[in-house]
Amino acid sequence: MKLEQVAVQLYTLRDFLKTPEDYAKSLQKVAEIGYRSVQVSGPRPLSPAEIRKLCDRFGLTLNSTHENSVEILQNPQQVVRNLQEFGCKYTAYPYPANIDFGSAESIQGLIDQLNAAGKVLADAGLVLTYHNHHHEFRKFDGKVILERFTMRRILSMSKAKIDTYWVQYGGGDPPPGAANWPTVCLCFTSKDYMVTEDYKISFTEIGNGVLDFRSIIDAAEASGCQWFIVEQDSCPGDPFVSLAKSFNYIRDNLISR
Repeated sequence: MKLEQVAVQLYTLRDFLKTPEDYAKSLQKVAEIGYRSVQVSGPRPLSPAEIRKLCDRFGLTLNSTHENSVEILQNPQQVVRNLQEFGCKYTAYPYPANIDFGSAESIQGLIDQLNAAGKVLADAGLVLTYHNHHHEFRKFDGKVILERFTMRRILSMSKAKIDTYWVQYGGGDPPPGAANWPTVCLCFTSKDYMVTEDYKISFTEIGNGVLDFRSIIDAAEASGCQWFIVEQDSCPGDPFVSLAKSFNYIRDNLISR
């Protein structure tokens, strides 16, 4: 992994992105920490073109986005237009909204819709990825749902965006979780996982939790990963401080020399 492949998932900074002025200040702070890239998610008080200009201004590559889950499935042509305006190739289906993972019909419906949306994006030279949570590690009809996705070829038109925290939370194993999606793990969400002093599960900065990120990164690179996107859904204080801690750990311990 090279430093220029390390990005910030802007959802981490969602409370600091609500106005155009705050958006610009936040991107500047991200660049000052040392990050070279961002994934757009969360509030958008600016147009895609305006966000793209701000990224250019602060020397940040806009590598991908999270588009609205329903819009991806029901209006993928609008997603194509958004990505073209952003000037990036990748987006992610961010959350399985209104999907019943206890229903074979609902699961298959999601698979079919994702593949249909993925084809629309592929025809435009773009790529739809799937961002997992813990839901997909539920067993249904004797198989983990994530395996069903693979068997039913959800990846014939969509690629994987492994989220390390949710793999662990769902009872999976993050390194094999990446390796089991060969050549398709194009964007990788890096989140650490910890047990707090009061024995609760929590998000934490990279290197501050229990996940073996050296093994995770090796597996992700073997799967063809191009972007390593740092996200922390909740932070104990200032999220910019947490993002800086994660960046410093990655720079000092995980970057290829």
